[in-house]
Amino acid sequence: MEQNRPPIFLYTDGAASGNPGPGGYGVVLVCAGRRKEMSGGYRLTTNNRMELLAVIKGLEAIKWENAEVHVWSDSSYVVKAINEGWLDTWKRAGFAKKKNVDLWLRFDAVYRRHRVSFNWLKGHAGHPENERCDALAVAAYQSAENLLEDTGYITENQGLNI
Repeated sequence: MEQNRPPIFLYTDGAASGNPGPGGYGVVLVCAGRRKEMSGGYRLTTNNRMELLAVIKGLEAIKWENAEVHVWSDSSYVVKAINEGWLDTWKRAGFAKKKNVDLWLRFDAVYRRHRVSFNWLKGHAGHPENERCDALAVAAYQSAENLLEDTGYITENQGLNI
């Protein structure tokens, strides 16, 4: 277990034009003065899926185990799922009637590898890193080329008129 590693600050945002509609995620990782930005866009998805995927992508980008990670997100959905214990309740209930199960399972696997704290911040309130994440997320889906399929969303909503 590495004890001398610096903390990582993970800023995230997700966006969708329409809900569902085209969407994207934006991530800024900051550690010891170094910075990494990531984003991706999808043809058809939801805002909540992109908010959660942003956190997943950020955590998956961390190269060592047991990192101290401080997540900053404007998503009450994501932050409360952890801080208020919703995810554990959903897991105990077998995710009955829950949305985004594919992403919550993926999140749970990567989240458990680190020491993570979740912090909510108000979106579109001028926080530089949150504003950057929002810009990355929006740009990711506005460039109509190379948009990915959100197969989890499609599978979850098969048979619905969306």
